[in-house]
Amino acid sequence: MTPGIRPNNPSLLLSPRRTLARFGLRPKKSLGQNFATSAALIRSLVEAAELEPGDVVLEVGPGLGTLTRALAQRAGSVIAVEIDTRLMPILRQTLADLSNVHLIEGDILKVDPGSLLRAARIGTERYQVVANLPYYLTSHLLRHLLESIPSPERMVVTVQREVAQRIVAGPGQMSLLAVSVQFFSRPRLVARVPRGAFWPSPGVESAVLRLDTRIPPLGHGERERFFEMVRAGYSQRRKYLRNALAQGTGRSSQEIEAALRQAGLSERSRAQDLSVEDWIRLLQTLNATPSEKRA
Repeated sequence: MTPGIRPNNPSLLLSPRRTLARFGLRPKKSLGQNFATSAALIRSLVEAAELEPGDVVLEVGPGLGTLTRALAQRAGSVIAVEIDTRLMPILRQTLADLSNVHLIEGDILKVDPGSLLRAARIGTERYQVVANLPYYLTSHLLRHLLESIPSPERMVVTVQREVAQRIVAGPGQMSLLAVSVQFFSRPRLVARVPRGAFWPSPGVESAVLRLDTRIPPLGHGERERFFEMVRAGYSQRRKYLRNALAQGTGRSSQEIEAALRQAGLSERSRAQDLSVEDWIRLLQTLNATPSEKRA
């Protein structure tokens, strides 16, 4: 059972509302801003990352710097990328005493982590990601970071609980998101997070998710074909794969059916029934079988 973050203890509360008010600011809904108010949440993120003194951490959306400070106390360097220009003066002021924090104003989706490491003169390409992610960008951010070169060794992030559950799902409940994330990493739920752990309180429950990245099981060329096939399978997820893939790949349903059998999969399989490894076996089986249309 996934442990939960306990409801806020008043003695541990952080005060983003008062901090923003002092600067005449309010959270931006367009940026999905929900600031952490729970020391237990901050502690859960930092502990799940298992940071060592020499580690480099990339934080996406430091907000008011609460998590940033906790990370800086454990890691060797923290690169914090904030898209909200209004928050930069607050961050510079509150984190001024931390020489190992590198503040960067910008959109993480428009830069690659390698360039951030070089700009900060870190001297290494090894890094982790620890962040409270804006929920409306979760899938885009995860794919962007997981596909980056270099990719992080580990990611510990706060996401919508429903999304976290979809990401860690197994065969029978898989989704395109789960396949996309599990292709690049081994995900697991760390903790459940109540709405009261943030201000403003989000309309959904949250979770701390840890992704241990791995070397992708396929090279770039094969990877493109892999995701083309997976997208074709999920484009008609209620259909059996033999029909969905026949329409999406140009192969006949008989070819797909034969490939499913050869890959050790049921002819009645649907997209959500297959693990990443199942999809890879199916792709390799199809690659080894000449298409009837080309014969």
